[in-house]
Amino acid sequence: MKIFYSVILVLLTAFTASAQTPPANYLVVLNKFKQFYNGNKPDSVYNMFSPELKASITADKWNTTTSQLKAQLGTLNQAEPVEYIAPTAIYKAVFANATFLLNISLNNQNKLIGIFFKPYKDPFVTIPVDPSLTESPVALKTLSGTVSGTLSLPKDATGKLPVVLIIAGSGPTDRDGNNNQGSLSGNTYKMLANELGKNGIASLRYDKRGIGQSVSSTKPKEMRFDDYVDDAVGLINMLNDDSRFSKIVVLGHSEGSLVGMLACRDQPAKAFISIAGAGQPADKIMTEQMKAQPQYIADNFKLMLDSLKKGKFTDKIDPKIYAIAGPDMQPYLASWFRYDPARELKKIKLPMLILQGTTDIQVTVADAEKLKKAAPSDAKLVIIPGMNHVLKEAPADKALNTATYTKPNLPLKPELVSSIVDFVKGLK
Repeated sequence: MKIFYSVILVLLTAFTASAQTPPANYLVVLNKFKQFYNGNKPDSVYNMFSPELKASITADKWNTTTSQLKAQLGTLNQAEPVEYIAPTAIYKAVFANATFLLNISLNNQNKLIGIFFKPYKDPFVTIPVDPSLTESPVALKTLSGTVSGTLSLPKDATGKLPVVLIIAGSGPTDRDGNNNQGSLSGNTYKMLANELGKNGIASLRYDKRGIGQSVSSTKPKEMRFDDYVDDAVGLINMLNDDSRFSKIVVLGHSEGSLVGMLACRDQPAKAFISIAGAGQPADKIMTEQMKAQPQYIADNFKLMLDSLKKGKFTDKIDPKIYAIAGPDMQPYLASWFRYDPARELKKIKLPMLILQGTTDIQVTVADAEKLKKAAPSDAKLVIIPGMNHVLKEAPADKALNTATYTKPNLPLKPELVSSIVDFVKGLK
């Protein structure tokens, strides 16, 4: 699910061609903005606007927008200059809860003629395709658009190969296991494709609907969990029609585990792999997560959840959770909450591998044990010491753990790769 941030964007005058360090007068304006923003004084910021900017937004709308922004991002801790392209200075703005690019444009009177926030992305480092592999694009036409992916094959392969369909986890995650918000850039799925290929196993990874190169006409309010399932089913059947492959193994990571469970049913898949898959319905997980929020926010979420269970939507949502529980998100949540992973897993009569790391701060070993209990008796459960949610070596400390989410060259846990390879090669 995409995170929503309120922004203000106005048309600016033409930029000059060269980039420079922002002039000193921009720093003065930036410091005033920081002071007023952190001091909850949006009216004072509004007084810094030029007549043209004031004409584009009312004071009331600016105050509402700023309040929502402050609730989501927290205080502005520091801002580092990135570049200056007259009349706009660009700063790396480090807020308490996220990092953004802050664009400030001034007129000759040092009045704001434009202010714009954009999610900051560190310079991204991708990993190369292993030289023993070849990659080719894949496109699946759907009723609402196209699902785009990458097929990885060993160059020296002879005969038919097993192929693993890699289904991504939650959020705006692309085929490589990254997102465009700067919070996830670990190349997890691309690394997995490389490792599988080196062991003689083909793979197909893809951008989720509406993410990356996967285009969709589905509007956020129209999105349903089953849409992800439909996309996975379409790809399973595409692979089944390809004579190069001997068997299809569906691998779902995180939220993709539930997608994979549902997609496996009555489809030509030969096995299922769950990695860091939740063992209970998503509404229970989110309710548990709300305990870390102030009580009034948790109560607001509970009110929304209770209404959903009665088939009703809630318009009044606290700004801090608007991105995940706002009116446009609630139809999707309702479609997601109705599935119990443990119950759905019982319906699958396929060879199964369940993988879980001990330092995963998003999904617990207890979740994996619930799935194992619901799975067929011959399902294999592998608990990997020191593996976190992005499938890499990480300590239990939350800050150090999440730091691995943006380390594109940090390798996957070797036990993860060997467990998957042994499982796939052991299939009859």
